[in-house]
Amino acid sequence: MSAKTKHSKIKFLQDNKQVVYSVILMIVIPGAMIFNTWFLSGYFRNTVDQSIHDKAVAIGLSINTALADKLGSPEAMQSFIDNWKEYSGETKLLDILYPENDGFKLAASMDKSKVGQEEESMAYTISWKDGAPLAQKISDPASKNNSPYWLVAMPLKDLQGDKQALLVMEFSTDFVSSNLLDALIRSYLVLILTVVLIVMLLFVNSHLFEYSILYNKIKEVDAMKDDFISIASHELRTPVTAIKGFISLIIEESQSLEPNAKIKEYLSIISISTDRLMMLIEDFLNVSRIDQGRLKMDIQKTDAWPVIEETVKELKPQADEKKLSLFCVLEPGAKSDVLIDGDRFKQSLINIIGNAIKYTPSGSVEIRAKSKGKNFIITVKDTGIGMAAKEREHLFEKFYRIRKRETDAIIGTGLGLWITKQIVGLMNGTISVDSIEKVGSQFTIDLPLAE
Repeated sequence: MSAKTKHSKIKFLQDNKQVVYSVILMIVIPGAMIFNTWFLSGYFRNTVDQSIHDKAVAIGLSINTALADKLGSPEAMQSFIDNWKEYSGETKLLDILYPENDGFKLAASMDKSKVGQEEESMAYTISWKDGAPLAQKISDPASKNNSPYWLVAMPLKDLQGDKQALLVMEFSTDFVSSNLLDALIRSYLVLILTVVLIVMLLFVNSHLFEYSILYNKIKEVDAMKDDFISIASHELRTPVTAIKGFISLIIEESQSLEPNAKIKEYLSIISISTDRLMMLIEDFLNVSRIDQGRLKMDIQKTDAWPVIEETVKELKPQADEKKLSLFCVLEPGAKSDVLIDGDRFKQSLINIIGNAIKYTPSGSVEIRAKSKGKNFIITVKDTGIGMAAKEREHLFEKFYRIRKRETDAIIGTGLGLWITKQIVGLMNGTISVDSIEKVGSQFTIDLPLAE
């Protein structure tokens, strides 16, 4: 595999993590369910085996109790076995043997034809010598479902506790094995059905994989868009600055030449348009910097009030042109030293106060500042057109503009308030708005005071 191919595969996995996670889940969930079923079935088998073992030993002890006073009478023991045969269908073999020489002689049996025969078995000998029950699980290929059986050998003691005979039993596990097999089959069927449903669900929702890939592609395109805006804005800035510079020179030099009114009007329009274009380019640059996390902030202790007063003075001509009252007030005794980037703070004020002037046909725009607790609070209140509750919800979104008859003639991109909110947030502050249609709006900026 070439390095390029390997890199491409790694990049695909990194870019499509959701697809990888889904495939992993598709393998892990069924695998976990299969392992769980296998583990529980094994545990259940072991539990059943131990239960049968304990039951076999308990039955042997019960038989010993029942025959303790009859161990000297083969007829009585045979009668007991005959009755037992009818009572227990699980018992394949029930023999009582007397020790004789190095082996054992059959005294009573479920198969009466074998009575009197001599038998030898290591299990019989061990149980007899130890004087304790011995239970063994023995495979029987000829049995139903190839299920094993349990062999139990134990000494039978008389009422005085002396060993008199040996009890040998064989218990069939066909019934238990059959039930266990049925339970396992049902469990595996449920498991298979569940796995099939999971796989079907993943296939049915396979378009989610496509959405994941599409989402990554959109992110790439979005990043390319940001890069394009950044590069284009930088490239546009240079010729626009040159145009603006030459227009200013022409206007200055034309003062002495006394050009006609038309030329002055045209130059003025070009200058205003150039200013708007410069503002638009600056907005695009700020959006690009914020989106890419490249907006530099020089946060330091700054007296915010002089910045507010300076901004109000710069915007006063715009207010005077519309015959609006524009003023600012600092609450007596208020602290105004805050942790901000002075230039970005002024940019935010220009956006907020400039908007208030633009959207206020008549009346006033007032800026008030005060300190409260650990915060410095600035309010910009106007008597403008105001806005509805639904419009306020989207006000700080990128490219959002209120569309109605009163705003048709107002120029804007819908970026100013979004940029302002991001800048205020980067200075650890907040911005909010209250507004009533046809009454006015009030913007509130809350910034942390410097300690």
